[in-house]
Amino acid sequence: MNDYQGSIGHEERLALPGEPAASGRARRIVIVLVVVAALALVTWAMFGRKKADPAAGQKTEQMPSVTVVVPGRKTVDRTLSATGTLAARREMPVGVAGEGGMITRVLVEPGQWVAAGQVLATVDRSVQTQTAQSLAAQVAVARSDQGIAQAELDRAKQLVDRGFISKADLQRRAATRDAAAARVQVASATLREANARNGRLDIRAPAAGLVLTRGVEPGQIVSAGSGVLFRMAQGGQLEMRAQLAEADLASLRAGARADVVPVGSDRHFAGEVWQVSPVIDPQTRQGVARVALRYDPALRPGGFASATIVGGAAVAPLLPDSALQSDDKGSFVYVIGKDDKVERRNIRIGQVSDAGVTVVSGLDGTERVVRSAGGFLAPGQKVKPVVQKAS
Repeated sequence: MNDYQGSIGHEERLALPGEPAASGRARRIVIVLVVVAALALVTWAMFGRKKADPAAGQKTEQMPSVTVVVPGRKTVDRTLSATGTLAARREMPVGVAGEGGMITRVLVEPGQWVAAGQVLATVDRSVQTQTAQSLAAQVAVARSDQGIAQAELDRAKQLVDRGFISKADLQRRAATRDAAAARVQVASATLREANARNGRLDIRAPAAGLVLTRGVEPGQIVSAGSGVLFRMAQGGQLEMRAQLAEADLASLRAGARADVVPVGSDRHFAGEVWQVSPVIDPQTRQGVARVALRYDPALRPGGFASATIVGGAAVAPLLPDSALQSDDKGSFVYVIGKDDKVERRNIRIGQVSDAGVTVVSGLDGTERVVRSAGGFLAPGQKVKPVVQKAS
């Protein structure tokens, strides 16, 4: 205590003349406070920061932002993809209808339109013509005999009234006249038959249409067993015979719209399903949907084509391709729950088109679905959702 007082007295003795004695005490107090503050700061820097860093990191940790979309429910066309062959809707094979012979002329080429009954090829008929002329002569002879018999009957009728001939002779002459008339009818029928046979020697179109193939040339001998000489498309009508799976055929109906693209072409042809196969191939489990098409030179029967058939409409959520993911358990998407945590949702997809992917089951359309970057998320992870308007 005495030392302290002595030190104070010493400080007071060092003070300049006229300076208050309290100023030295104030400086000492300031110096002590600065030293204490510096020590506290160093202590906090060494020990306090290490304890506070984990808590501070938790508070400042940033949640990832993800883009989500609410798909809703939309009416989308249910489309079916199919492949098949082009063919005539009603194909008409044309062969020899008569007795045949040697082909003298072929009058049409493939791709040519013909009318019903038009001659496609002619057959040599030199022998048949002579036969027809002979039969025509027989008809003339029979008619001459009928004329003589009729004249004799007419004279007999005049003489019977005078008593020169009996009624029995009159009856015989009438019978002779009737027989002559019958022979005329027989000869005429035989001639008509010969002419009809000659007419069938020419190969004619059974109906109006388009000639598809030609399988005969001049000089060729043909008969009823020669097979098909020409193939025609009745009315030029064409079709695509699309192969579809059994499940797809179950919901397909006649009248469905179709878009057909032949192989090797970028042209699209509008068509309409006019018949759905009533049977299923037991080997392939497929059936045929016949798509009617208007004639176009680019549509070649026998060619291959692909088709997109609109088989009705469905109301379902529609998602972009980027939202879908898959693994060994199937297809799924990530949805954001009420607490902004990621949840896995298994789904079953349906039709895939340029507009997106139709979700058949698993979503009702009100969920917030992660639009992209789902592969970097994990179920239970908390995120910051950014809602994007569904397109």
